[in-house]
Order: sequence, then C-alpha cells, then structure tokens
Amino acid sequence: MEANVRWVALTAVAPIVFGSTYYVTSHTLPADHPFYGGALRALPAGLLLLLITRQLPKGSWWWRSLVLGALNFGAFFTLIYITAQLLPTSVASTTMATSSVMLMLLAWPLLAERPQVLAVVGAVVGIAGVAVMLLGNYGGEGIDYRGVLASLAAMILSSLGAILTKRWSPKINILALTSWQLIAGGLIILPVAIAVEGAPPAMTAERLAGYGYVTFVATALGFTLWFNGLKRLDAATVGLIGLLNPVSGVVLGVLLASEPFGVRQIVGVTLVVLGILLGQPIARRLLTGRRTAPAGTPSEPTSVETGAPAKRQ
Repeated sequence: MEANVRWVALTAVAPIVFGSTYYVTSHTLPADHPFYGGALRALPAGLLLLLITRQLPKGSWWWRSLVLGALNFGAFFTLIYITAQLLPTSVASTTMATSSVMLMLLAWPLLAERPQVLAVVGAVVGIAGVAVMLLGNYGGEGIDYRGVLASLAAMILSSLGAILTKRWSPKINILALTSWQLIAGGLIILPVAIAVEGAPPAMTAERLAGYGYVTFVATALGFTLWFNGLKRLDAATVGLIGLLNPVSGVVLGVLLASEPFGVRQIVGVTLVVLGILLGQPIARRLLTGRRTAPAGTPSEPTSVETGAPAKRQ
C-alpha cells in the first residue's frame, strides 16, 4: 500500500504542472505560433531525455513511437497551445478533466480493465466539481467555444495515446519511451510549422523562460511521471489523479491572472478532490473491506489478448 501511495503522489505532480502550462502559454508565448509552440516544447525535451537514456527504438517501436508521438505530443501540444490562447486558464484546464472518464472507457476494451464502481462514482463527482467551477466562473458567457472544441479534441487524442502507451510498453524504460514519443511528435509537426507559420517566433527573455518551463518542467518531467504512473497504476486511478489539472489551473488563474474565485469555485475544487479520493484503491478497500490488488498483477489484467500483464516489447 505504501508503494501505491508513493506512485499516486508522484503521478499527481504531472497534472499539477500540466495545469500550469495554460497560464504560462497564454501569458508568455506568442499567440500565432501553435505549431512552433508544440515543436519547441517537444523536441528539446525529447532530445534531453534521449541524451540521458542513450536508447533508440528497436523493431516495432519505430512506428509505435510515431503513432504515440502524434497522439500524445504532436497533435496534443498544438491543440493545447490553441486552447491556452483562446480560453482563460481556469476554463482551459477544466475542460480537460473529462479525460478521467475517457481513460476508463478506453481502458475497458483495450486493456481489459473494468472500471470499479467507486472509480466511476469518483469520476462523476470530480466532473461535477469541474462543471461547478466552469459555470461558476463564467456562467457559459464569454467563452470561445473554438477553444473548448480544441481542448476536447486534445483530451480524446491524448487519452487514446495514454491507453496505447500503457498497452504497448509494460517493460520499456520510461525515460526512453517518453523521449522517442517527444522527438517523433516534434518532428511530425515541425514541417507543418515551417509551411504554415513561416519563420520561428522571435525570442525574448520572457518567451525563453516560458518555453523553458513548458519544455523541461511541464513536458520532460511531467510526462515522465505521467507515463510512469500509467505503467504502475490502473488507468482509472490515473484518470482521476488527472482531475488535479483543473484545480491547478483554477488556483493559478486566481492567484496570477485575477480570475474569479468564490463559493462555487470552492465547492468545485472540493468535489474534484473528493472524486480523486473516492477513486483510489485505498478508498475502495476501506469502503468494501476487500484488499485491492496492485495494478499490473494477474487480478487486474492489462492485456486484452491474454487477460494477464502484457509481455510484448
């Protein structure tokens, strides 16, 4: 149990820094360079991790890295950049919270991980909290729904990428796996950036600091912890931990961007935290009186072909 709590705590760092990227992107990076924004975020982080691991893909991992890189980073980073420029920080982060449900839905057919009742209840409670925060801030007015659509598209693509990452990589070094995807995703969108946006954006001290943060903290560190959590925890648990993303976004929006925060926001954050706690294995154990097996054991199959932990490389 102590090990599980440790992995939950480490995984929780990821959505917290993910939530901060909306503020950093909207306040420090140029609004008209989403493709360069994605490429400049992915490639340096991927190359750094590759220098650390010194491992190249082998066999099927060349094409798998392209698929996962496109889903988890290429398309995702571009869409998130657009979202951050079109929506307030708190709204941008809250719309991504539905990934908790998407992860559970995709994990059932693709990983044979049937969602636990309390995990579903936790997801519903958490998303209700997100809705309270969203409606409480803006009442549905003044929201650019192009940003909402971009955010939902990013959520769907990244959820599919996360599930495929978990299914394909049970024994792959996490740093190497993350580096391959980042480099592949960056290389996919870099030609698009050159063709569509022309020259790279001019750099200032503020922009360099912004790119440095989203590249090395929110990407290299954040996604390493995120994929490590996916490897060691079930998808439903990771999805619920992801609800910390909107909490982080709301807090930063309030503290740094003077976005509204009142009773509804307090209630919303409380519901989000409650939803996360309800979905954790320790909560299921306390409420059902049964011991919850760690993710990746035979009692929680992760391979649809065998019903046991996958062994493919």
